[in-house]
Amino acid sequence: MKTAKKVFFWVLVGFALIQFIPVDKVNKPVDQKLNFVTTENTPAEVAVLIKNACYDCHSDETVYPKYAQIAPISWSIKSHVNDGRRHLNFSVWKSYNADLKKSMLQKSVQTIQNKTMPLPGYSVYHAEANLTAAQQKILTNYFESVLKAGKF
Repeated sequence: MKTAKKVFFWVLVGFALIQFIPVDKVNKPVDQKLNFVTTENTPAEVAVLIKNACYDCHSDETVYPKYAQIAPISWSIKSHVNDGRRHLNFSVWKSYNADLKKSMLQKSVQTIQNKTMPLPGYSVYHAEANLTAAQQKILTNYFESVLKAGKF
């Protein structure tokens, strides 16, 4: 029994100590001249869907939940945000070249249709990101219309 108490004690000490490892959750300033919603003149209804379902991981406008303050959860969330921004960052949309924009829009349509985005684990904790079939269709139709227009 003493061994179990020692193990529990050291696990608790380790958990307490990792809380002091900082995670940078400061967003970069957003230049609206580069932002997807602004530059593509996105309709308000679509903009709300994109911001609710995509922007926390795919923009510099991430709103971190309260539980993102707790390590190691904070590390995982920051890693997901970094990965999301690396694949597509709506905040710097205008800085991407045309081929990259086309690829990102096609991938966005594909991931929405395959229901792989937003991530299921994200949607569980963020009801606003849990898109209905109709909302998914609105987003895919919009992204496809941007693709067809080719004005990016």
